[in-house]
Amino acid sequence: MLTRALTPAPLSGPGPCLLVSLSTWTWSGTDPVGQDVAHILLAHPPGRSGRDAPEAIASRMRHIAASLGGLAGSRGSLPELDGRLHVVGDRVLLKFHGSRYGLRLPMYPGWTSLLARRGRAVLIVGLDPLPQSADAARVDAYIDAAPAAGRLLFGLARTP
Repeated sequence: MLTRALTPAPLSGPGPCLLVSLSTWTWSGTDPVGQDVAHILLAHPPGRSGRDAPEAIASRMRHIAASLGGLAGSRGSLPELDGRLHVVGDRVLLKFHGSRYGLRLPMYPGWTSLLARRGRAVLIVGLDPLPQSADAARVDAYIDAAPAAGRLLFGLARTP
């Protein structure tokens, strides 16, 4: 008979297979007070097998959110995610707790310049699938629909 509680294994960060499968988008937008801020959206593409059921995808994306330091729903204040973004020249890397791997983000000069100037980006993790081929209109529709169902998690990622 078990007489003591087992200590859970420490949370390990996402592996390279999960990171390379993610769909990512970056854009410049404004914050609630009208200041320019960089935005990042991470989503999982639609599944191709039974192991990629919607709840399995949502579980993977919650793991991503936890590995970033914990994200919040749309109703609370944004958690500060210090040191998650690293700008090296014209490249931006998103780092995860518990993982030696990072995610190179898609960028363009205006977005990278805004991130370097402000030192932060609104980070959005979607729990529902979104294809990597989604255009701006589809991404906008995804972002508009998901908060009502509590399917987006938010944080404020910062450079070191």
